[in-house]
Amino acid sequence: MWKRCLTIVAIFVLLPLTAAQAYPSILPLDEVKPGMKGIAKTVVSGTNIEEFNVEVLNVMKNPGSGDLILVRTSGAVIDQTGGIVQGMSGSPVYIDGKLVGAIAYGWPLSDHTVGMVTPIADMLKLWDLGATEKVSVGSGNAGERQNLLPAATPLMVSGLSDHAMTMLQDKLSPYKLFPYAVGSQPDATEGQAAALEPGSAVGIELVRGDVSVGAIGTVTYTEGNKVLAFGHPFLQRGKASYLLTDATIYTVVNGLESGFKVGSTGNLLGMVTQDRKAGIAGTVGQYPSVIPMRITVTDTDVNKIQDDAVQVVQNEELAPILSATTAYSVMEKAMDRIGTGSAKVSFEISARNMPGETLRRENMFYSPVNIGEMAVSEFFEALNLLMTNPYNPVDIMDVKMQVTVNQERQTASIVSAQAKATAAKPGETVPIQVKLKPYRSEPVTITVNYTVPKEQAAGPLLLEVRGGGMIPLTQLLLKKQGLDVELKNLKTKAKNMTFADSINEFTSRDRNNAIVVEVLDTGVMPEGTADPGKAGSDDKAGLFPVGESAEHSAGDSGTLKGALTAGTTEAVKPKTSATTDYIIDNDAQVLINVVTDHKSK
Repeated sequence: MWKRCLTIVAIFVLLPLTAAQAYPSILPLDEVKPGMKGIAKTVVSGTNIEEFNVEVLNVMKNPGSGDLILVRTSGAVIDQTGGIVQGMSGSPVYIDGKLVGAIAYGWPLSDHTVGMVTPIADMLKLWDLGATEKVSVGSGNAGERQNLLPAATPLMVSGLSDHAMTMLQDKLSPYKLFPYAVGSQPDATEGQAAALEPGSAVGIELVRGDVSVGAIGTVTYTEGNKVLAFGHPFLQRGKASYLLTDATIYTVVNGLESGFKVGSTGNLLGMVTQDRKAGIAGTVGQYPSVIPMRITVTDTDVNKIQDDAVQVVQNEELAPILSATTAYSVMEKAMDRIGTGSAKVSFEISARNMPGETLRRENMFYSPVNIGEMAVSEFFEALNLLMTNPYNPVDIMDVKMQVTVNQERQTASIVSAQAKATAAKPGETVPIQVKLKPYRSEPVTITVNYTVPKEQAAGPLLLEVRGGGMIPLTQLLLKKQGLDVELKNLKTKAKNMTFADSINEFTSRDRNNAIVVEVLDTGVMPEGTADPGKAGSDDKAGLFPVGESAEHSAGDSGTLKGALTAGTTEAVKPKTSATTDYIIDNDAQVLINVVTDHKSK
C-alpha cells in the first residue's frame, strides 16, 4: 500500500557546522522563473552526497496553502533512481549557488522526473515558532495538495517479528503510516556519527534500541545546531518530540507508482521540535524525553529468555501502540511461534505527574488463537490510560514488563462451591470450598475465606463465586430484567472520578486467574440454588468464552464489578478473592444465613 505514496518521505539531521563553512544565500520565490536551472543534493548509496540537475518549469501559486515550485529533474542520479523517490524529501535545490527550497512532492503513475519544491522561505518560518505556537505556517486547506500528499507514510522497521509487523501495520493504518522491514545499520556506533550537511541522509525514530521504527529523508538547510528538512510534514503534529539520527542508504528500489530508498537510521543526534506542513525543524544536541522500556519474556517450553530494551517517543497517540507492538514482538521472538498458550504477565510503569507515581499490574491470559496479542492487551490499555488521560499530561519515566509463557491451556471451570458453615455472624470468616475442573486434569479444591460484612443485617446472604475475568452474574440478571442500574451508576461515577480513581480502578480490577466471592443481592433466588450450602454449575449465566479477547475477559469485569441491589443507587459490596494458576470461568452461588445471636456452625 505504501508503494502508492507519491510524496517522498524525508527526515533531517545535522551535526554542528564548522566555522569555516559558509551559509548559502537564499533565492526568494519571486525571483524564481521558468527555465532556470540548478542542482539538488541527496544520498542514494551509503552516506555519499550526490548531485542531480533541476530545471524550473513554473511556480504554482496556492494562496493560503503555500506556493510550490514545479521542477523537472535529470542526470545520472535520476537515471539510477528512475526519478524522484521516497527518501529524497528535503533534498536542497540550488540555483546559481542560492538555496531555493526542498524537493518534497511527486505524482504517482506519472513522469517521476517531475516534482514539486517547497520554498525555503516557508520552511524558515518553522524556526519562528516558539513556546506560544502562534505563528501560522502553511495553514491553508490541506485538500489543495491532496493530489501531492502521500496516501501513506512508509516507516522503516528493524527488530520486529513478522506478525508484530502485521500488527503494527494494522494499528498505524488510521495514521496513514505503513511500516516495512529493513535491516539495522551494522556499524552504527554512538559517538561516531558522520559529519552531516545539506543533502545528507538523516532519520527520525519513533522507537530506538533492539527495535527501530523510523523514516529516512534528506537534510535541507542548517544554521548552527538548527535543522530544516522534508519540505512536507512527517505526522503533521505541530510541536513535536521525535528522535533525530543520522542514516545510511542501502539502495534505491524502482517502482511503477513511486520508487523508494531502502536504508536505516543510525546514531542519535538530537530531536525534532516542529512537524508542520512546510516541513520539519529540529535541534542537534538537544534530546527529547523518551520512554525507556525493558521487556523480558521466558518461554518455559523451550527454556528460552528474550530480553529486549527500547526507547519510545513520548507521543500520546503512538506510544501505547508502539510499546505494545514491541512487547508482542519480544514474546514472538521468545516463543518462535504463534497460536495457543497461556501467559503470566506483570508490568510496572513509573511516571511523573501520576498519582502514586507507579502503576503495577499482574494478570494471566489464555488464547487458543494468539497468546502474544492477548497477553499485551492490558499493557496497551495501561499506557493508553496514562497517556490519554483527561486530567493532566504524564511523563513516563520507566517501563518494565515480564512475561512467562507456555503452550498449555491453563484454564479451569468452577464446578461447585460450598460454605463450611451455613450460618455466621457479621464479621465472621466463612471458608468456602470451590471445586475446579482444570482442562484435561483431575478436579482440585481451593478454599476462599469470605468475611461477612460487620454491618450485614440478619437474614440470608447470597454470594456469587466466579472467575475474575467474568461479568458478574448480578449485572447479567439486572440486564435480563430490563434494568441497567450499574451502567447508569458507572456513568455518574465517571463524572466524579479523579485520576487516582481511574488508576485504582484499573490496578484493582479482578484478575483472570482469580476466584472472586462477592455479594449477589438481586432480591430473587436464582434457579438451581435451592440447597443453601451448595451451588452447582448448571447455571452458566456468568460464563465467558475462554477464547475471547483479553479486553473482554479482563477488561469488562474490571468495569462492571460489584453487585448492586435492583432499583437502588450504587453500593459498596465487600468481596474477596484467591489467586490460582488457572484462568477461571463459570460461576456458582453460596447461601449463608447471617445471624446476630447465634453460634455459627
